[in-house]
Amino acid sequence: MFQETPIYSRLVAERGDIPTQVRGEADRILRELESVMRVAPGGPLSGLPVQQHFPRAR
Repeated sequence: MFQETPIYSRLVAERGDIPTQVRGEADRILRELESVMRVAPGGPLSGLPVQQHFPRAR
């Protein structure tokens, strides 16, 4: 995502790798939402199209 540069390396050392942390948290939230949004067959949302997941650019 970001090229390694001295300033970026210094920021990561001081503040942590924020883009990686955010990406990890977004993935965790996505997994949690997927488990919550599952509905039993024949439930109130049956017949609705299933959302497609597309790979993210990294």
